[in-house]
Amino acid sequence: MVGSKEKSKEKRDKRLQEISLLRTIPYSDHQRWWTSETVAVVTGANRGIGFEMVRQLAGHGLTVILTSRDENVGVEAAKILQEGGFNVDFHRLDILDSCSIQDFCKWIKEKYGFIDVLINNAGVNYNIGTNNSVEFSHMVISTNYYGTKNIINAMVPLMRHASSGARIVNVTSRLGRLKGRHSKLENEAVRAKLMDVESLTEETVDKTVSEFLIQVEEGTWESGGWPHSFTDYSVSKMAVNAYTRVLAKELSERAEGKKIYANCFCPGWVKTAMTGYAGNISAEDGADTGVWLALLPDQAITGKFFAERREINF
Repeated sequence: MVGSKEKSKEKRDKRLQEISLLRTIPYSDHQRWWTSETVAVVTGANRGIGFEMVRQLAGHGLTVILTSRDENVGVEAAKILQEGGFNVDFHRLDILDSCSIQDFCKWIKEKYGFIDVLINNAGVNYNIGTNNSVEFSHMVISTNYYGTKNIINAMVPLMRHASSGARIVNVTSRLGRLKGRHSKLENEAVRAKLMDVESLTEETVDKTVSEFLIQVEEGTWESGGWPHSFTDYSVSKMAVNAYTRVLAKELSERAEGKKIYANCFCPGWVKTAMTGYAGNISAEDGADTGVWLALLPDQAITGKFFAERREINF
């Protein structure tokens, strides 16, 4: 077991070194579909992975809007980047508050007119280490799943029509995988429903999280086949993964020149407040795949799940 853990660490470290090298290679002119007029929004970006994605996108020459629920903290975070010469703006955004979302959309429309990239990073996790309480399940599902949907629904009408297509990137987790080494889902009925991408709908995903929350209320969730570690967080990310596939399918039906491409990625176990700084990856490396996805020159990639710049299975 120790040997396999060491091999896995070696493999991960080697891949992260490769990615660090790739990050130093500038995009060529024919790859750069964006300009300084290209507008990206990153939610929950006052620290950690979100802050780092803002920094990297701005470093590539985009105009980036850093958003945060806490105005004072967000203003300070944006100021750090502005003082570094980055083209970063700030606006308060609480993805659980419909009035906050409306205000944000109004401001975007008046100041920028449109956006080109939306990275949904805002999220919460209340379990650190080996704790696995479901006490805050409603808040976790509301923020990570419904909050993400709220801001996507509000932003899609403001996404610019262009031949390069607009992009939506959802920050998610391998903990939400339906199959694979990291999957702890034992509920075969849920797995089958969410794996069936042809008949998968938003309603199916909503019903799945509702079923989980009902079992939490009833105290029966432990026998429901849900993951037994980071349970509420894992279920919320499982829902975001499934919703990304539904969204990508819907958006792919748009006419040429109005396309929006939606993908999700796992940043890994990053040293941030969300992991109690117990992660094994830096925020810079954790942010990398999200930035890479947002800037992909081959815009036809949609409805996929990535980690360390590679496609992985849902």
